[in-house]
Amino acid sequence: MGSILVKSGRLSVGDTERILREQHIHRQRFGETGVALGLLTAADIDFALSSQFAYPYLRRGESSVSEEVIAAYDPFSKQVEALRALRSQLVMRWFGSGAQRSALAITSAERGDGRSYIAANLAVLFSQLGQRTLLIDADMRRPRQHKLFGIENRSGLSGILSGRNAATDVQRIEALMDLSVLPSGVLPPNPQELLGRGAFPQMLRDFSTEFDVILIDTPPDYDYADGQTAAARAGAALVVARKDKSHVGAIGNLVDSMKHSGVLVVGAVMNEY
Repeated sequence: MGSILVKSGRLSVGDTERILREQHIHRQRFGETGVALGLLTAADIDFALSSQFAYPYLRRGESSVSEEVIAAYDPFSKQVEALRALRSQLVMRWFGSGAQRSALAITSAERGDGRSYIAANLAVLFSQLGQRTLLIDADMRRPRQHKLFGIENRSGLSGILSGRNAATDVQRIEALMDLSVLPSGVLPPNPQELLGRGAFPQMLRDFSTEFDVILIDTPPDYDYADGQTAAARAGAALVVARKDKSHVGAIGNLVDSMKHSGVLVVGAVMNEY
């Protein structure tokens, strides 16, 4: 633990030696001794333990990833525990069902429901589970994932679907183990047509050999049909609604429409954050 904390700049070599001396005298754990001496905090201990057990998370102010991606910065918070419970439900209902199911569309009826927030944080949580995870930004109208993860958006999904680019546009998030993001790319004039072409399901099939979990962030259903097209290609969708904002009628219409299109609605989540 000491070497991890020294390498991360949270502890000096001299303070490490002081903790080791006191640890030997009082026969305490390294972390407990450091906290008792005022040299470490509970957050420092959580950070070191996460590194030891291959459960990486980020330090605020030291990454280009937005702090909206709370699962990357505060994995032990109440909000992330709720998202972790959602992840478990998705594993049981879809990803862990025994069939070849790797893709899931994240949809919502209206803009502002928190669809991109849920998609980004779920992607981090699945990667922390040791699943090779790909997050695709299929909102080729008002994309957000490149901003949330602090990556370039000069090329991406639109280029692949139009045949101008290769799947190498997928960007690995180095600070977060097993997580990759495919941004939307240049905004095209015909996003729905691109998603409706055979290139999209073929791309998903190709990616399914490289990734265990593929999450697809989509535009809101109220404004565009893109989301339902992406969900139909994925085969399943998670519906996101925001507390005190989303309209029940709009959500019901979305669910009914997807079911009529043969999309399995694996669940719905009420976003309170």
